[in-house]
Parts: sequence; structure tokens; C-alpha cells
Amino acid sequence: MWATSQASRMCPVGRRVFIEHLEHYAKETDYPRLDVFVCTSDPYKEPPMCAVNTALSVMSYDYPTEKLSVYVSDDGGSKLTVFAFMEAARFAALWLPYCKKNKIVERCPEAYFRSNLSWFPETDQIKMMYENMRDRVEKAVQKGSICHDYIPNEGEGEAFSRWTDGFTPQNHPPVIQVLLESSKDKDNAGHTMPNLVYISRGKSATLPHHFKAGALNVLLRVSGTMTNAPVILTLDADMYSNDPQTPLRVLCYLLDPAMDPKLGYIQFPQLFHGINENDIYGGQLKLEFQIEASGMDGLVGSTYTGTGCFFRRGVFFGGPSKTPELNQDHLVNKSINSKEVLAMAHHVADCNFEKQTKWGTEIGFRYGSLVEDFYTGYMLHCKGWKSIFCNPKRPAFLGNSPINLHSTLNQLMRWSVGLLEVAFCRYSPITFGVKSINPLTGLCYAHYAFWPIWSIPITIYAFVPQLALLNCASIFPKASDPWFLLYIFLFLGAYGQECLEFMLAGETIQRWWNNQRMSTIRGLSSFLFGLVEYLLKFIGISTFGFNVTSKVIEEEQRKRYNQGIFEFGVPSPLFLPMTTAAVINLVSFLWGIVQVFKQRELEGLFTQMLLAGFAIVNCWPLYEAMVLRTDEGKMPVKITLISITLAWALYLASSIAF
Repeated sequence: MWATSQASRMCPVGRRVFIEHLEHYAKETDYPRLDVFVCTSDPYKEPPMCAVNTALSVMSYDYPTEKLSVYVSDDGGSKLTVFAFMEAARFAALWLPYCKKNKIVERCPEAYFRSNLSWFPETDQIKMMYENMRDRVEKAVQKGSICHDYIPNEGEGEAFSRWTDGFTPQNHPPVIQVLLESSKDKDNAGHTMPNLVYISRGKSATLPHHFKAGALNVLLRVSGTMTNAPVILTLDADMYSNDPQTPLRVLCYLLDPAMDPKLGYIQFPQLFHGINENDIYGGQLKLEFQIEASGMDGLVGSTYTGTGCFFRRGVFFGGPSKTPELNQDHLVNKSINSKEVLAMAHHVADCNFEKQTKWGTEIGFRYGSLVEDFYTGYMLHCKGWKSIFCNPKRPAFLGNSPINLHSTLNQLMRWSVGLLEVAFCRYSPITFGVKSINPLTGLCYAHYAFWPIWSIPITIYAFVPQLALLNCASIFPKASDPWFLLYIFLFLGAYGQECLEFMLAGETIQRWWNNQRMSTIRGLSSFLFGLVEYLLKFIGISTFGFNVTSKVIEEEQRKRYNQGIFEFGVPSPLFLPMTTAAVINLVSFLWGIVQVFKQRELEGLFTQMLLAGFAIVNCWPLYEAMVLRTDEGKMPVKITLISITLAWALYLASSIAF
């Protein structure tokens, strides 16, 4: 694993674009059309206002509005979400001209009003209208129904008639609602507004729906029948635009005549707002999302991370489609609200459309893994496409990161299962990838795909040396042995390299320390459980479902997170290996000290005591949560007692082995 990680350190690349030179290559009238895909699912885990803010931030891009279309995929099929976007469409008529008139940079309404960076005469009125909209949406979500007073006309009321008694999130016909049409709708300043389309794809309880990849493929087809823009942006519901000129940065690459014609997509880093000062959960994933991505950019380009990525539409099509409207060069010349276009859009959004087709295998976003983004980017690179990692000084997109440990680990466990699905598929990066792309890029992808097997060495080092220490057994070279220097060199070298990379990337030592701690925690929880889950799934015992990471934040959790306090709170099995390791490391270290005083011999046990001591320092938040804290975020007593029992059982088993 360490060797594969070095592949992304061979040719790191940093890039910079000059937007002011773009006018030499193209005028605004020559800009390609842009389709934006915003994916959301459960209105109770991903609040609709979160998706609304993301959509409004991209609708107000510094881009010709007649060339801009925003498609919202609601995979939960909730009328609460469509209501929220009806409200957003009305508010957009005020918000878009306000942003462009006053040259606002922060164009996500929630982030703008939270920052108070600039204030204009009409700001108070705009803020009041936004807060009124937010209150209506949040009240509707809280009640689970929409008040008739919130529906101003019969046209909007008819849209809700599709939610009949038999309509469920897993079994319903496609719902497509055009909320704004650029050829007809104007904002309050009389300017054209972008297209805004709500989509809930058809689902059947008897057919696989392929999670987010399936939703993206429906967006790809529906947008193809309506606007068929040559450039596509994919976004998660919580990943709002932080820079209105981001599409222009992308055009600097796409329109550059010197650029490789096989350039398929431009990936921006996943960055998050609301991260606490020292990033206690390592939520920024600095190594994976930035440092290693820059290294892959020097090869054939970074991988696709699921959000903040601009694609050429052509990368998703292996050839002409049997449906003429889905060909990448199909010219749409009808109103997106016309009967013909809507009929075709509903047809391609139906759950039966993909039967006996190559969607998900050779066309569109790839099926076969829970991490459809990683798998899709990997397969595009295998097909010969290139990509670019664009990391401007001002973040292009900002999202929400989990602020409690359980949500963080749950998300990583799902990723682990998906990555292993790629690692052991017929197109494994370590075999197929090395041959199809190039050896270094294949190793980069292999490093990501086999990420969960870090759980094996981490689990061994968390338990075996310490159990040996409890049994007074030395398993490492003595401190006077020359081989001891090799262990110390590897230990300090690996941690030193990572610390140096963090410092060069502008991070603090405290953030690096928290990141390496989370690496250990991930290995003893998410990666370990993900590996077991994959093995069970492989032999047909269990299957892993797609769980949306909750974006709902409780005030007390936020307060503790901002103070840098770990949040446990729930009695999750994910906590058991780490708490058991914490108990064993503490007891073994104390026992080792006793043995040193008894036998006056430290040399033979030094390495094991060093490991146990290092683990104790890393485990301080666990000890604090298990013993010292009284708040709701402390470690549940049940988990603590089970961990002590498991530690005792492991000691008894080890006493037989040693």
C-alpha cells in the first residue's frame, strides 16, 4: 500500500488559468451550453433547502443564462422537494439580478447572508424573502405535507396530483416538472432565466435502480432530450458553488486549442465549509482529495470524485444511440415544455428503459460499485480519456462534512465496500488498469481501490504486539539490535513524509496529527467492517444498501464539534474495535512499566511499549469519552462494557497462544 501511494508522488502538477484571456478564444455567444445535474435523495437526511441553495448558486453563474440548464434529481420522489424548488424558482427571479447587479461573489443565499460581507439597499428585502421561503419549506418538511396557502396557482397544484396513494419512494412512475424555461421566464430585471427542471425517475420494487449512478444516467438521458448541452456539471445536493466564474475556468481548458482532444473532464477538489479549526475527523481528506489528486494530474488526470466535475457529454457515449434524441450531436429545437419533448423525457426516465441496453456498462455512468464516481472515472481513463485537476485559490465548490464520528465512519464504510468491488472486479486496477492506462496510473487507482485493506496491518499492530506484551513475550528486535533501526526508520519516515506533505500544503501540525489519528480509527472501524461486509456480500450472505449520509445537524452536536470534542453518542458496533484496542493498549502499557521495574529490562519490550504508548496518545479522545465526559456525545456505557469484556477475552485467548 505504501508503494502504490508513491505512484501519485512521481509527477505532481499545479495549474493556473487566466480567465481574462478567454475572450481571445471565444465570445459569450460562442460558449457551449451547460447542463448542471444536482442530485438529492431523502428530504429528511438531505434537507431540501440544502439542494435549493446549491441550485441557486449555479443558476446565478456568470454565464449566458439562455445556455444554462439546471436539472434536479430527486431520488426520494418527494413532493416536499418539488415544492422547495417551486419556491426556489420564484425566489430566483429576485436573487439572480441582485447577484449580477451588485457583483456578488458568494452566490449561495445561505452562505451569503451568513457571511454579511456586503450590504446594499435592497439586501434586507432579499434576505427577508429568502427567510420566508426557508420557513415555508422547513415547515412543510416538519409537517410532512404542504399547506394549500403555499400553492399560489392551479398549475403548481396539478403537479402534486401525481403523488397518489400508491406512490412510494421505491415504486412510482417518472415525474418531470419544468419549473423555469429560459425561452419564456424572465427575472425581475427582465433578463432571461436559466432552465430549471425537477426529475424523479421511475422506479419499480422488482427492478434494480443502481443508486446514484442510475439517477445520473436518467439525468443524462432526460437532459439529452431537452437541451443536450455538450458540457455537464455534476453536483451533490450539499455542494454549492463558491465562485460564479467557475464555468469560465473550465472553458479555459475546453476551448484551448493546445489542449489534448481526449480531455474528458475537469475535476475540482471536494472542500468543505464548517470544518472546525483542527479538523478532528480529517473530513477534508487532504491527502486523497488534493495532494494525491495533483499527483495523478501529472499522469493522465485525477479521478472523478462524484461532485464538482465538468464533463464533455461525449465521454459517456460509446457510439450512436438507438434513440436518436440521445445522440450527443442531437440538436434540440423545441420547447422543453412541449408535449413531444416531455413525452420523450418521461420515456427515457422510465425504470424499464435500460432493459437490454448498454447503459451502465458501456454508456453513461458505470454500474457495479457503490462508489460509482470512482469506477466511472477509472473506466473513462481505461477508455483513453484524460482529465484535469483544477484547484484554484478560491474554492470552486464547498460542501457539508459530517460533524459526528458515526456518520463519518458510516460513509467511509460504504466507500470501502464500493472500492473493494472495483479492486476485485474483472477490470481490477492492479491488472487491467496497469495495462490499459499506464503502470503509474494503474498503481494510483489500485491504491484507492485497495484502501480498505489498510485495516489488516492496522488491526494487527493495534492488538498483537500489545497482547504479546501482556504475556511478557518480545516479538520485535531489541533496541541494541541493528534491525531495530529499520523499524524506527520506517515508522518515522512514513509519518514524517505525511507530515511534510501536510505542511507544504499549508496545513498545521495539529491537523496532520488529527488526520493520522483518523487513519487509525478508519482502519479499526470503517475499513475493517467494510472488508468484512464485502467478503460476506461476495459469498452471498449479506448485501450492502446505499445509505445517504445525513446532512441534518443538531445544535448541541455543532457546539461540541466546534470545541474539538469527539461525538460518539450512539451504541454503534463501529466503535467496538477501536475502544477494545484502546483498553488493551492502556493495560499493556501499564503492565509493561510494571515489568520494566520488576525485571530492570526495557530493551526487549521497548518497541512494543513504544507502539502502545503511541496508541494511548492517539486514543485520548476515546478515554475521555469512555470515562471523563457526561454530555450526550460521550461513549455509550454499553460499548465501554462490551469493549472491556472483549479485551479480557482476547487476553485469555492470547495467553494460550503465547
